[in-house]
Amino acid sequence: MKTRVVVTGMGAITPIGSSVDSFWQAVKEKTVGIGPITYFDTTDFKCKLAAQVKDFDPKQYMDPKAARRMEAFSQFAVAASKEALEQSGLVMENEDPYRVGVSIGSGIGSLQAMERDVKKLNEKGPSRVNPLLVPLMICNMAAGNVAIQFGLKGKCINVVTACATGTHSIGEAFRSIQYGEADVMLAGGTEASITPIGIAGFTALTALNTTDDPLRASIPFDKDRNGFIMGEGAGVVVLESLEHAKARGAQILAEVVGYGATCDAYHITSPAEDGSGAAKAMEFAMKDAGIGPEAIDYVNAHGTSTHHNDLFETKAIKLALGDHAHKVKINSTKSMIGHLLGAAGGVEFITCVKSIEDGYVHATAGLETEGEGCDLDYTKGEGVSMDVNYAISNSLGFGGHNASLIVKKFAE
Repeated sequence: MKTRVVVTGMGAITPIGSSVDSFWQAVKEKTVGIGPITYFDTTDFKCKLAAQVKDFDPKQYMDPKAARRMEAFSQFAVAASKEALEQSGLVMENEDPYRVGVSIGSGIGSLQAMERDVKKLNEKGPSRVNPLLVPLMICNMAAGNVAIQFGLKGKCINVVTACATGTHSIGEAFRSIQYGEADVMLAGGTEASITPIGIAGFTALTALNTTDDPLRASIPFDKDRNGFIMGEGAGVVVLESLEHAKARGAQILAEVVGYGATCDAYHITSPAEDGSGAAKAMEFAMKDAGIGPEAIDYVNAHGTSTHHNDLFETKAIKLALGDHAHKVKINSTKSMIGHLLGAAGGVEFITCVKSIEDGYVHATAGLETEGEGCDLDYTKGEGVSMDVNYAISNSLGFGGHNASLIVKKFAE
């Protein structure tokens, strides 16, 4: 008998709200959090737009000394974890700390720290490099800092699979609880890569949209889509075994029932053109959940607004769900918050839980005319009030990484 795993807390730092409630309200209002980059001078850059987190003050979430020893990606993770833990009502004094773990990933870590110290190295020599450069920069420090801040001594891991990081991190946390390695896991993703080298690198790869119109910049599945927009933030959830949640009288938000992961083994940036890898991840997740395609009500698509992703993901959904693909509601949260890279899966998983809780599937903002081959229901126009029992969250990462999670409405 598999251990049942439930969601008892959620926390989010996003370009349209620095709490789950403010984020979700903005999503329902189709708020687009994209605007001109303010972190650096973009005069020489083709891409001048990003989805930045607004008005974030780390001192609201941690003491100033701790904040100074963390880069933005770690600060975001700690802030989101604090909100998630508070909602969950978990009291660490009552827990065995070795049974409470962390699985929070970042795709990149701190490009800011790297940029600052490469400049110092070149201008002032190796002796001037910050002694804390390495612990500030490396991408596992989000998980490490969360564990340190909250005293979580169980399994502490950092899955790095580019844009699939957040989804894999939640999936691996789910498996850790199923397998009995932990009672509780904080899981999700975090990212803060809106830096000169981050934007220049993705632009050189022709992955970013270079339009100057924020409302036409991230338009998944639209015929005019032309690349993604970089976002930043964090999405963290508290997962725990049903038995543990019940024993402490926790409020249960939803249940995680399926996780599937595959690799296209095809190309370093392009998904497999027939969608087979992503489809197989969805199939594995459904098999894990013990359901067929007809049970799925809603798919939160990876939906990056690049030509290849949206077309091939559409093919993948058709492959995985068959005829039912035309009956499900699909959307892309990235239409409002841009692409949060390693944090995307964390925030999009939260979106699925909120959709189940509220009985609401948000619109894909900015979608006007579907692109060629994009012929499914992407929730164009307005969001829809509907019963959501089962939702799939998809993430696809450079390197061919595919991950799918299935979350369902909780029932005894």
